[in-house]
Amino acid sequence: QLQASGGGLVQAGGSLRLSCAVSGITFSSFHMGWFRQAPGKEREFVAAITWGGGSTSNADSVKGRFAISRDNAKNTVYLQMNRLKPEDTAVYYCGASMRWTRDTREYPYWGRGTQVTVSS
Repeated sequence: QLQASGGGLVQAGGSLRLSCAVSGITFSSFHMGWFRQAPGKEREFVAAITWGGGSTSNADSVKGRFAISRDNAKNTVYLQMNRLKPEDTAVYYCGASMRWTRDTREYPYWGRGTQVTVSS
């Protein structure tokens, strides 16, 4: 199971830190990703981190503002979101994959999302 938390309502320019606690799979064997889905839109890639944490990848829209990290001892992946914008408003999901990919179809494990709302 993957359980995302940490969402909320924040003003533009503010920060939030999302967490995703993982159980039931060997966390350290999986690459982890964060995705988001705004109303009426498809789920889109935000950021990913390799199983060991040595490499990360970010969508262009969040580069320089968001940072993904993980703690394999705590089976948790994080998304630090800074300088938030209204267009970042979405439900944020964490996913686990054995493939290093941005493709949602390659992520067999998903958590329930957490709502992030950024007011202008």
